[in-house]
Amino acid sequence: MNPATSWRERDLAVLWHPCTQMREHPGTLPLVPIRRGRGVWLEDFDGKRYLDAVSSWWTNLFGHAEPRIAAAVAAQARELEHVMLAGFGHEPAIRLAEELLRVAPPGLAKVFFADNGSAAIEVALKMSFHAWQNVGQTRRTRFVTLTNSYHGETLGALSLGDIPLYRRVYAPLLLEPLFAPSPDAWNALPGEDAEACALRCADALDALLAEHADSVCALILEPLVQCAGGMRMFHPVYLRRARELCDAHGVHLIADEIAVGFGRTGTLFACEQAGIAPDFLCLSKGLTGGFMPLSAVLTTQEVYDAFLDDSRERAFLHSHSYTGNPLACAAALASLAIFDSDDVLAHNRATAATLARHAAAIAQHPNVAQVRQTGMILAFELVADRATRTPLDTARRAGLRAYRHALERGVVLRPLGDVLYWMPPYCIDEEDVAFLADVTATAIAHAVGGD
Repeated sequence: MNPATSWRERDLAVLWHPCTQMREHPGTLPLVPIRRGRGVWLEDFDGKRYLDAVSSWWTNLFGHAEPRIAAAVAAQARELEHVMLAGFGHEPAIRLAEELLRVAPPGLAKVFFADNGSAAIEVALKMSFHAWQNVGQTRRTRFVTLTNSYHGETLGALSLGDIPLYRRVYAPLLLEPLFAPSPDAWNALPGEDAEACALRCADALDALLAEHADSVCALILEPLVQCAGGMRMFHPVYLRRARELCDAHGVHLIADEIAVGFGRTGTLFACEQAGIAPDFLCLSKGLTGGFMPLSAVLTTQEVYDAFLDDSRERAFLHSHSYTGNPLACAAALASLAIFDSDDVLAHNRATAATLARHAAAIAQHPNVAQVRQTGMILAFELVADRATRTPLDTARRAGLRAYRHALERGVVLRPLGDVLYWMPPYCIDEEDVAFLADVTATAIAHAVGGD
């Protein structure tokens, strides 16, 4: 039996895959057996290679099996694989917290580690709520989020999302946030540019906070790019106004940089492009360069001080067994070191220009209504008619058709509905970008063309 065939049978006999209707395997949705990864490429058991255009769910920064990160993890594994962080400490966690605070926006003073992005959001929500309770503002029990947002799949994080596919069935279990209109430039009114759209939406946020501020703990948002919401992008002026409004109305600002942090948007953190610092900065995905699960919540001294008391009930008793895992911290430290040694941000600016140049021809396709880009994130909005922006018939499943077509030709181009996007590892070169663009163009033609 072919090893790949045997692998698929074994997989489907025992595994339940994430974000998947399992009935679609193996027919509608191909199941790809991956044996190894190198750089931007994944390789299956038959030796076929696939360009990882989505960085394995946006986690991989410097390429698969990056040797410097791999060596750091291996070295740490020979010294200390794990110890609980409650009552104990270790050098990798201390060093990583120091490094994160060194490079983060100013004003952040403490680091709390967790296991993944959703867990980081849960930590920030609980910290914000509990801090207000500890200082006597007990009416603050609600959160403000943006329409079209996504913050994770655990119940608190899911509560702050606005994508019906993920949220609808669990609605009876969720918190009830207040929704402010997204500043997404795709929804700009006639005659509005991206900045004017962002300012109009900021005015709506101001009105919402004016009405509810005394009951609100925090505003949470994804800076610059609403990733799972279709890679929708907005002008940095919204972040500046959001910071001003949170200060004016006395609420916390939570920046979910889980997907957009660590150079994805052109700066190390997206908040830098607005010159602001949040009260909570949530990080994960690229934190370890794609090697290990780890997340971090950075917050202010003021929030930290609100928990200092003789009473354990006023302490933050949230915990994860693998908080601050030394192997994950070693991977993250190695990843951060690469930013310094390789001048990653300058390299990314050049690569982003290469992505834009190769996307320009695709932008002319009659079924591409918009090509939008923020740094190393570039998205194609597929529609039935670009002049009217009429959506494609959902029954056609154009995104899935594009995905399958690209996969057959050696590119992982996982869609978000009818939005295709590029978010490749930073090591992608011009030859690989050209190949990616060629496959994307044919995938779009196949997805929207005749059967």
